[in-house]
Amino acid sequence: MNDQSTCACSCGCITAEDPRFAELKSYIDSLDQNQGITMPVLQEAQRSFGYLPLEVQKFISENTGVPLAEIYGVATFYSQFAIEPKGRHHIGVCMGTACYVKGSQKVLDKLAEELKIKVGCTTADGRFTLEATRCLGCCGLAPCIMIDDDVFGKLDDISRIPDILGKYE
Repeated sequence: MNDQSTCACSCGCITAEDPRFAELKSYIDSLDQNQGITMPVLQEAQRSFGYLPLEVQKFISENTGVPLAEIYGVATFYSQFAIEPKGRHHIGVCMGTACYVKGSQKVLDKLAEELKIKVGCTTADGRFTLEATRCLGCCGLAPCIMIDDDVFGKLDDISRIPDILGKYE
């Protein structure tokens, strides 16, 4: 694949030739510059790029006049924004009280081991992002995880985890 919009490494680098920058510029130009545009522009950039790497934040700053520090501050303050690439599948391990007491730390450790990543990271193939979450509201299924919109509970038998992950291969 000879796509010039991303580099050949697995770092997820985005170059200035990426056509999504022209689309984002068009979106910025369509907005009323007198209104607060930071949030809608960041939302549009995240929708287009999937996350908000520094290259995209700089582009937004240069094209809106909003200081880069403010762009970064908003992007890191709101949980809806990501500054690192996210996997196709999001795994949230409930660390709420009921799940924690019933062994969610072991579940989290097993997932990290199986995926060969640390909590908060994404697998090298871009398939999974692993995160520890607050209560998922499934206390009767403790300990539980959520992969995308699917809930898997009663995971005190962590030997089930490889089979669960296999469903997303």
